[in-house]
Amino acid sequence: MNKIWMSVVIAALFEVGWVIGLKHASGVWEWAGTFVAIVVSFYLMIAASRTLPVGTVYAVFVGLGTAGTVIAEIVLFGAEIQLAKLLMIGTLLLGVIGLKLLSHGKTEEKGGA
Repeated sequence: MNKIWMSVVIAALFEVGWVIGLKHASGVWEWAGTFVAIVVSFYLMIAASRTLPVGTVYAVFVGLGTAGTVIAEIVLFGAEIQLAKLLMIGTLLLGVIGLKLLSHGKTEEKGGA
C-alpha cells in the first residue's frame, strides 16, 4: 500500500475517533480530542484527493469510517451484533477494496483556465 492510500486509511481511523467522540464526549479534553480528530481526518483526506480521484478517496474514506465505527461500537460499547449488519459491512468493504484496486493517481495535471 502506498503512502497516499495509507493516509486515507489513517484518515478513516481518525474519522472513527471523531464520530465516537461526537456521541460519547462529555468533558473538555474529550471534546478537544474530537476536534483534533476531525481536523486530522479531513486534512489527510483532502491531501490524498490531490493525487487520487476525489470520488474514490471520499468513498473509501466514508466506507472504512463507517465499517470502523460499527465495529468500534460493538467492541468498545457492547452494541448488539447483527448478522445482517455484518454482511452489509462486508459488502461495503468489498466495494471499498474494488474502488481502490480500480483507481489510479492523476497521471497529468490539467492546465488552469
